Amino acid sequence: MSINRARLDRFISETCQINRKKVRLLLAQKRVTVDGVIATDIALPIYKFSVISLDNKVLQQHQALYVMLHKPIGVVCATKDDKHRTVIDLLGELLSAEEKASLHIVGRLDLNTSGLVLLTNDSRWSEKLTSPKSKVAKHYLVTLQNPLTQEYIAAFSAGMYFAYENITTLPVVLTITSQYQAEVVLTEGRYHQIKRMFGRFNNPVIALHRTSIGKYVLEESLNLGESKLINVSI
Repeated sequence: MSINRARLDRFISETCQINRKKVRLLLAQKRVTVDGVIATDIALPIYKFSVISLDNKVLQQHQALYVMLHKPIGVVCATKDDKHRTVIDLLGELLSAEEKASLHIVGRLDLNTSGLVLLTNDSRWSEKLTSPKSKVAKHYLVTLQNPLTQEYIAAFSAGMYFAYENITTLPVVLTITSQYQAEVVLTEGRYHQIKRMFGRFNNPVIALHRTSIGKYVLEESLNLGESKLINVSI
């Protein structure tokens, strides 16, 4: 039984195929531990990564996995794809096949965008990073076909109306770093948002590269296609 959140008595009942009355007895006899601590509360909330034991026999023990990957152009942010290599394919021997199968992608990049991709099996962590309520900043480096002007800064800061979705984007911070390059900071992720915003100026995006998601910054030591396990704070 794999869970995101459940009551302790329900988990033990379903895992051990016993009724709730017997579960109460097990807890009263102090035979159950959660994360190494004797559990006596039948309603104790447990999670996917709670370590649960009965009579020193482990009933659940999942390892939380957090992966940082430097995505190249031409690789798709998907777990499976018939036409292109996927970010999962790039993990190589970093994880076992079973561990790879448990992962999902935290904030996808399109086929022609490079940079930071995070993967995890911890949905609570990924939801915090991707929820619109969290307003997590995502940094991108953008290369344009035509020169940039100060007019872009004000337009991005004001937000832009997208008629198809009937929404106005949240303010976007744009910093011009050279004649044809800028750093863009988003706190949302509308469909092809950056390309569409520059499209208002008829200025095609030549290259798009994500450098960070919140406090997680793409490490310079990671070459294109490389990945590593990282430690995170929840």
